[in-house]
Amino acid sequence: MTAGMSALSGIRIADFTIHAAGPFGTHLLSQLGAECIKIESKTRPDAFRKPHAVYGRMTAATFDQVTANKLSVRLNLKAPEAVALAKRLVAISDVAAESFRAGVMKRLGLGFEALREAKADIIMLSLSSCGQHGPDSHFAGYAPLFGAWGGLGWMSGYVDGPPVEMRHVMDHSAGVHAALAVVAALHQRRRTGQAQHVDLAAREVASAMIGDALIQASRGTTPMRPGNADAVMAPHGVYATRQTDRWLTIAVRSDAQWQALVRVVGTGDATQYARFATAAARRQNREALEALVGQWFARCDADTTAGRLQAAGVPAHVSWNMQDIADDPHLRARGAVTEVSAPGIPPRPAVGSPARFSVTQDVGIRRLTPELGQDEDYVFGELLGLSTQQRADLAAREVIL
Repeated sequence: MTAGMSALSGIRIADFTIHAAGPFGTHLLSQLGAECIKIESKTRPDAFRKPHAVYGRMTAATFDQVTANKLSVRLNLKAPEAVALAKRLVAISDVAAESFRAGVMKRLGLGFEALREAKADIIMLSLSSCGQHGPDSHFAGYAPLFGAWGGLGWMSGYVDGPPVEMRHVMDHSAGVHAALAVVAALHQRRRTGQAQHVDLAAREVASAMIGDALIQASRGTTPMRPGNADAVMAPHGVYATRQTDRWLTIAVRSDAQWQALVRVVGTGDATQYARFATAAARRQNREALEALVGQWFARCDADTTAGRLQAAGVPAHVSWNMQDIADDPHLRARGAVTEVSAPGIPPRPAVGSPARFSVTQDVGIRRLTPELGQDEDYVFGELLGLSTQQRADLAAREVIL
């Protein structure tokens, strides 16, 4: 059931991850061809499998985003026989991935040492809020806390406003780091034959994104929230246009780009803008500059103006909404947005892999989100060799549940 021509074809993942960060990491690996077997149970399904009003959604769209391509089996890990089956699954896998609070897998009998006994060269990924050791390792957390804890939230927003809550960008950033770490561990195993436990803390992912701010702080300078401003470029930001909620993003680095901007959208005599003639002058007069540019764009059509600015050599684009993304012919031509469907599910757009390979073609979404336990005939029957009668007995005793 793995994709024969995919980059990670032949790699199998026993996926114990839940929520968003961990599942997104294994989802990325599945898009590259890894066979990913998601392990959950009827009594403890992944929270994202269900509608979740706290996250502002009444459908399980987020679960689709991180679980497409995966296979699904049920195991009640509170039952010793289910733990034994999980170890058998790990024994035929290359990677075991989990995203519980530190210590949970060990208490279940599925810690790194136990899994290494089942598979001597297993790669285990543990993605948690604060890591597997340290004073804060017992703390649980979700995406907003990762950003807040790691300092990225404090550095996001406007100087006169509060820190900005970070949500999916934190889950996805942690997932990307997780996928990269797993690929690195697999590469090292190929060279050494050694097992490896990858310990990834989501809050440290956030801290890794603010390295320049940490350097400033170490020198005694208090970093300020930049809003949409840039330390070098000006004007630089997102501006309202004459259309409701249609915003234009620009980034002017050079004097030539500034002059082109004035020619396209400036009003009146260009000589009146002499105090903005150089990059240093624009930075020094940033507040007045922002007010002026805001006035220019307030009378403009966003899409038309973006096209004119691009033609003039000014980096500019409309801040696209989700419908823009879904309808974009460029993204569809590259396969970044692809159409998926299944029995009972009408065709709909989905986000595919952003990576393109010159040789590998089978990359991206190959199947939709599985129903709970959908792939047990293959996993329990073909891979683990359990008979129909054995599986029925395990289900009757709520081992498979």
